[in-house]
Amino acid sequence: MFEFAGALEPLVNWIFLGVTGFIAIKGIQTRNPDGQTDFVHLLFGCIAAVFFFLVLFRDVLGILTF
Repeated sequence: MFEFAGALEPLVNWIFLGVTGFIAIKGIQTRNPDGQTDFVHLLFGCIAAVFFFLVLFRDVLGILTF
């Protein structure tokens, strides 16, 4: 996914996984003061989770190919 990085592609993949993993966890676990989940936080958390698993399975583990 990050072919522009050249030899640093594995490092960029791991940094991307860390950032998107944090965003996914934070977005999915965030609640309003009344205890309800916010749609926007869930939406962006799920989008980040999709990209996390895409990079993990395709680029890092090499399980999937497209």
